Amino acid sequence: METKSKDILSIYFTAGYPQLEDTLSLVQHLDKAGVDMIEIGFPFSDPLADGPVIQASSQQAIANGMSLKIVFDQLRTLREKTNIPVLLMGYLNPILQYGEKEFLTTCHEVGIDGLIIPDMPIDYYHDHFEENCRSLGLSNILLITPETTEERIHYIDRQTTGFIYMVSSNSITGVNTKFNATTAYFERIRQMNLRHRTMIGFGINNHESFLKACNYSSGAIIGTAFIQHITTHGTSFESVEAFVKKIKF
Repeated sequence: METKSKDILSIYFTAGYPQLEDTLSLVQHLDKAGVDMIEIGFPFSDPLADGPVIQASSQQAIANGMSLKIVFDQLRTLREKTNIPVLLMGYLNPILQYGEKEFLTTCHEVGIDGLIIPDMPIDYYHDHFEENCRSLGLSNILLITPETTEERIHYIDRQTTGFIYMVSSNSITGVNTKFNATTAYFERIRQMNLRHRTMIGFGINNHESFLKACNYSSGAIIGTAFIQHITTHGTSFESVEAFVKKIKF
């Protein structure tokens, strides 16, 4: 999963939202607008870590007819559209229904670089995913929060095969809109000199919070603010470009 080492902007959106067929066009627009990495969420009816905005987008995507199979069908031409890293983010239940090995094989076939599965225990990953992920070149992205112990963080640093998703607060996505996590948490993680890069997510929604995240990590992940933007302003390239410029420049 190759990308630049600093000031990385990763954008999350829900596959099939606002319209079922928006997935690939959003990928193209984000790439052209200058995003460094993309996270595509596959919808689930009970997304535990997601706030009301992302939950609503997931519910609408499901109502539109989106499923994991359709996500993969839409992504068959992904690598004809972009060369930047693309991750899939979602929950374990739809993967189990799809079939674990088939899921991982299809991720590889369509060109997915890595996975973020917030509700998958590390032990389960070791027993059911690790061997196939390594053989297929799929990175496993693990999360930490302000409450994660130093011992646990070092363990996660040894286990992850991509970056460490550094959650800025203990709340669900989109709630921490003022990015009010303590600087001490960010500084503590930076001083640990972890072997893997960190990316900060949850509550980043403007240029100021993006710069703060980049000061303490390799970059930032934005989901709720982007989904709110396309809900209001649409999914045209002009709309996507305006959002990215507001964050990066």
